[in-house]
Amino acid sequence: MAFVPALIVVDLQEDFCPPNGSLAVQGGRDIVPCVNELLSMPFAIKVATKDFHPPDHVSFASNHAPPNNVPFTTVITIRNPLNHDETQESRLWPDHCVQGTKGAELLPELDVDKIHHIVEKGQDKRVEMYSAFADPFVNPTVSRSGLADVLRGSGVTDVFIVGLAADYCVKFTALDAHREGFKTWIVEDGTRAVDPAALPAVYAEYKKLGIGLVGTEDEALLKVKRLGS
Repeated sequence: MAFVPALIVVDLQEDFCPPNGSLAVQGGRDIVPCVNELLSMPFAIKVATKDFHPPDHVSFASNHAPPNNVPFTTVITIRNPLNHDETQESRLWPDHCVQGTKGAELLPELDVDKIHHIVEKGQDKRVEMYSAFADPFVNPTVSRSGLADVLRGSGVTDVFIVGLAADYCVKFTALDAHREGFKTWIVEDGTRAVDPAALPAVYAEYKKLGIGLVGTEDEALLKVKRLGS
């Protein structure tokens, strides 16, 4: 079977990065050189994702009544708006990546001209959507981005993922990529976490599923480079 790799750059946006991001991940901007190096490689398709929330999004602490609306701390129950018997537990966050704001923009130092497709996610105010593929509800799913169809339309076999944050949107994008049937790889140097202490559990889940954790000189990425030779 042919090797057709895709690169997914998850949420490299102003609000997720110092110095001014409302939900800044420590070291978030530091991964850009690694990501730009990957963008220069001959992936069949290169995708960037963006959190792109309406101002009344359910994940914003500001949209909930005190005292149960503490960013980073409060966990709420979200009901599937299409099936109230299905629920998800979700953390509340500061307002971030609101449509039309500076915080929602991709970082200017990112080589955006090398990106083929941009996915805007989290647009349905009723549901959280960490994954670039879909919200977490399954019976039924409320919001799909169409990313799986884009990748299949390009014949993609392998998906390489970088971006922010390693323990949230990168993780859930990876789990969904695996679920969609793509061989999935995380380029560790190209990610940073909200909570680095959470990563051992994330990596253990990857290992159990067969999701690869690789460095920039790993054989899997050298195989991508050789496509251009």
